[in-house]
Amino acid sequence: MQTSGGAGLRVLVTGASGYIGGRLVPELLGAGHRVRCLARSPEKLRDHPWAGRAEVVRGDVTDAESVGAAMRDVDVAYYLVHALGTGSGFEETDRRAARVFSEAARAAGVRRIVYLGGLTPADKPEAELSPHLRSRAEVGRIFLDSGVESVVLRAAVIIGSGSASFEMLRYLTERLPVMVTPSWVRTRIQPIAVRDVLRYLVAAARLPAGLNRTFDIGGPDVLTYRDMMRAYATVAGLRRRLIVPVPLLTPRLSSYWVGLVTPVPHSIARPLAESLRHEVVCREHDIAAYVPDLPGRPLSCAAALRLALCRIQEAQVITRWSSAAAPGAPSDPLPTDPDWAGGSLYTDRRQLTVAASPSALWRVIEGIGGENGWYSFPLAWAARGWIDRLAGGVGLRRGRRDAARLRVGDSLDFWRVEEIEPGRLLRLRAEMRLPGLAWLEMYAERGDDGRTRYRQRALFHPRGLLGHAYWWSVAPFHSVVFGGMARNIARTAVATAKERGGVDTRDAAGR
Repeated sequence: MQTSGGAGLRVLVTGASGYIGGRLVPELLGAGHRVRCLARSPEKLRDHPWAGRAEVVRGDVTDAESVGAAMRDVDVAYYLVHALGTGSGFEETDRRAARVFSEAARAAGVRRIVYLGGLTPADKPEAELSPHLRSRAEVGRIFLDSGVESVVLRAAVIIGSGSASFEMLRYLTERLPVMVTPSWVRTRIQPIAVRDVLRYLVAAARLPAGLNRTFDIGGPDVLTYRDMMRAYATVAGLRRRLIVPVPLLTPRLSSYWVGLVTPVPHSIARPLAESLRHEVVCREHDIAAYVPDLPGRPLSCAAALRLALCRIQEAQVITRWSSAAAPGAPSDPLPTDPDWAGGSLYTDRRQLTVAASPSALWRVIEGIGGENGWYSFPLAWAARGWIDRLAGGVGLRRGRRDAARLRVGDSLDFWRVEEIEPGRLLRLRAEMRLPGLAWLEMYAERGDDGRTRYRQRALFHPRGLLGHAYWWSVAPFHSVVFGGMARNIARTAVATAKERGGVDTRDAAGR
């Protein structure tokens, strides 16, 4: 294994569509490595700025054949996936995937596995850990016992723009000046900035040969969660928060409380809250012998919070916790239409002529959701979001990664971008709880008469009798919801065109 300099290594990254993986790939490329990404849905990586410089192959970490093929000629394999929030069987899923990955790495002659796991308390037997931390520890142990040299980095709370931990902290602090909180707000934690995590992950590829061990990684500060909330309030310029811990709020109850106040759904909030019951402080800082500390690095908690908040305010969030698909979300591709033979497919179609250029219309389409809303009956959309949250779904508060631009794979409130043809088509796939599969398409086109045309299509593939009943129960409201959306998008496009210099049915090229 090379320790410094030399030609780049062949690196495999799993989880490249997730929060850490999506940030690690460009860092590895910048370090001169040749990167291959293993993804269940390669199209989700198509629009990332680095997509043209990395190889992307289709596969799943639980599928031995696809993992084995992806491991060919690989020097270092990064394992950045986990089954967090996928249900009661997630530990078995994590266990099976780790074994498949390690066996494929050994068979392919991979020199090193790098895994980002969770920091565990020193005084707790593994059996007493939260299921989330217990699973992370087991996966790390599987790699260390695999026969392939493994570097297991263990981190507690990761602070960065768009991370689930940061979003929990941010929204709890901003929305609740007086907080009745679970007792875990008094638990000591050693947070770490995401840029320091990435630095250690990149360096792990070139650590000396012969290492097969864990490294605890953390920032310089050991704080309680209450201290972190107060630190965020200071960085954000908020008044000092009054925080009252209440022992009666169990991790299960507190996860519902987090889900109510923040965009992080219960399925993800619960394992995070359960993990916060344990004191997670680094027992060693041995990584510094191989990756020396730099002046001001690792970042302090306050510096990490300040940087994350700045990235959000400047709309420079590279990845978010919601970059990965929501647990249990549908992944079926849009059925072929109109010659689809898979069963019932309900549709709602709308079409309007718009007195603005296609480019003006497209700007409105691409800017939909988040702070801009859905251009029709806000109360109905809000109610649907709350119903989804109560049913254990993601709700309407995931917002957008970028206020103006979308890319395939982006989460958009309770939708996900399935396809985008810049200037023409935006297709969203529903990730709310539904008795079926649903899509929403929006088009900006020029008709044969030379005029701009807005087309909108909502599709629903029902699952069983309940799915059919659901469609017909909401059909009476479609004229208000979908019809209003079409009309308001068209009006906004016209108004935007006027603000930019007058109504114009030509596009930017003058056609």
